[in-house]
Amino acid sequence: MREIDYSSYFWQGEAIRLRAIQPEDWESHYINRFDTPARRLVECCVELPPTISEAKTFAERFSDFSSNRLMFTIENLDGENVGGVNLNSIDERNGTFSIGIQIDRDHRGKGYGTRAVHILLKYAFFERRLNKFNDYVIEGNEASAAMLKKVGCVQEGVRRQVFYTNGRYHDSILYGLTKDEYIKLFHKDHL
Repeated sequence: MREIDYSSYFWQGEAIRLRAIQPEDWESHYINRFDTPARRLVECCVELPPTISEAKTFAERFSDFSSNRLMFTIENLDGENVGGVNLNSIDERNGTFSIGIQIDRDHRGKGYGTRAVHILLKYAFFERRLNKFNDYVIEGNEASAAMLKKVGCVQEGVRRQVFYTNGRYHDSILYGLTKDEYIKLFHKDHL
């Protein structure tokens, strides 16, 4: 195949690129399922032991953008898989959506997640005409809370004691960001 020129590619930023999940990405999904502390923060529970067949089914299911959950693999610019991100809970009528993300253990703290979320926010706000990003983190997920604030989200509330894991109930911290707020913070040229 010819070499791809990514210089004007929408799905690429200064350090990462988003691409469609490929069937061979099953292994990264499988390996990530062994990171119980991170998965507890993502799923708000302890998952059953991972299986290769589930991981392969996951990669196949989301490889063609045919569901309402748009799943992407995050690569650094060397082409290394560093995690995954998705646009989900899309409500076209009301213009709302959410984003899910997990960065592989060896790649956390490098800004990859923040950059990936910015790409999806631009897509949701400026291509899909969506208006409001809604998300939450389980209490104690300080890294995700900091990332949401970094992309402009404000804390909108707390749903008390809605997740039970690790022997106790945990709060859900709610965050939100409107398209107008995002434009004011990051895209003044869209005014």
